[in-house]
Amino acid sequence: MSKIGNNSLIACHDCDLLFRTRPLRNNERAACPRCGAVLYHKRPRTISRALIYSLTALIFFGLANLFPFMTFKLQGREQVTFLASGGLELFQQGFRGLGVLVLSVGFLLPLLKIIGTLYVLIPLEFNFVVWKARETFKFVEAITPWAMMEVLMLGVIVAYVKLIDITTIVLGVSLYSFAALIIFMTLSAAALEPIEVWARLEQRRP
Repeated sequence: MSKIGNNSLIACHDCDLLFRTRPLRNNERAACPRCGAVLYHKRPRTISRALIYSLTALIFFGLANLFPFMTFKLQGREQVTFLASGGLELFQQGFRGLGVLVLSVGFLLPLLKIIGTLYVLIPLEFNFVVWKARETFKFVEAITPWAMMEVLMLGVIVAYVKLIDITTIVLGVSLYSFAALIIFMTLSAAALEPIEVWARLEQRRP
């Protein structure tokens, strides 16, 4: 989907049919006339709700990185790990490419997505556009498929199941915060309609 405003072109994500957008009423959906796929909908206060979810996600992001993630106890020895520990350990063990990938997916890209979203949405909530807002939102849309914290959480669950029988594992505040972070980022993505953001950005183009 390209930059979108009223009467601009949009491509169906299922069959690639092009047609022009039109304004919708609240709770109305636009569907592809060829395959019936839902293309976009109009819901009340989408930017406000996405903004609240993104701010909450930023809070949980801070908590997830400040507090211990897991504590391993085995034969009187104790090791405390943090959210970034896995990626840093891979980097130190010589797996630099994999370490950078883990740190990017679990830390850098989610942080950039949250900050970029807030940078665009906070001014829009007060009806103005900041410098480079369009480029920032385009960047946020581009990195969204790579901010895959769910994959990292899946790996944590698998590791927990495998290790629970041989060591004592204490779940830290960071793990619960990380789970909440994933939930609120998902809620933010579900609440936000990119087509509305692009339309409001175009309306306020200087």
